[in-house]
Amino acid sequence: MLLNLSFVCPERHLVPEITMAKEIKKSKSDAAKDNNGAHESADEANENRQILVHAQYIKDLSFENPNAPGILIEGSNQPDVEITVNVGAQLTGENRYEVTLNLGAKASTGETVMFLVDLTYAGLVTPEGASANEINPLIMIEAPRLLFPFARAIISDCTRDGGFMPLNIQPVDFVAVYQHNLVQQAAKQTSN
Repeated sequence: MLLNLSFVCPERHLVPEITMAKEIKKSKSDAAKDNNGAHESADEANENRQILVHAQYIKDLSFENPNAPGILIEGSNQPDVEITVNVGAQLTGENRYEVTLNLGAKASTGETVMFLVDLTYAGLVTPEGASANEINPLIMIEAPRLLFPFARAIISDCTRDGGFMPLNIQPVDFVAVYQHNLVQQAAKQTSN
């Protein structure tokens, strides 16, 4: 099954806000034509840019409840939860990437670990209509943004099924994650 997720709303949607946006885009298009086609509007340049999601799946999932059943019987204080987020991508074929979103969480009260959960959720995606310098940000920002709600739901279900309150991870700023990864890569290159 091929799911086409586009950054531009398809014209078949009849939502007034979308219709209004389409009218604005037409105005910009007409303005560009009035300028003898000197430059294409930004909306037209981005209209064909999209990510095709071919598949999404759990690549690895681990849940540990190391102090059960004691931790479940005793009733505990509000836990401290440490969450880690990592994004990776690997070219698997011609213009097809496996994007991996790793979410990890460790909940503890004092020195006692309540649970550990680690999920690697992946998607096979193809960027279309993107220039060579747009592919990396598209793959490392937009693809994880599409995968995140599904990974979040799996983590929530896992912690609930493990006997705890569901862990609802707040939305992640994947632009900041991307920029952090760029800084780390630059630091590694300068140290080598």
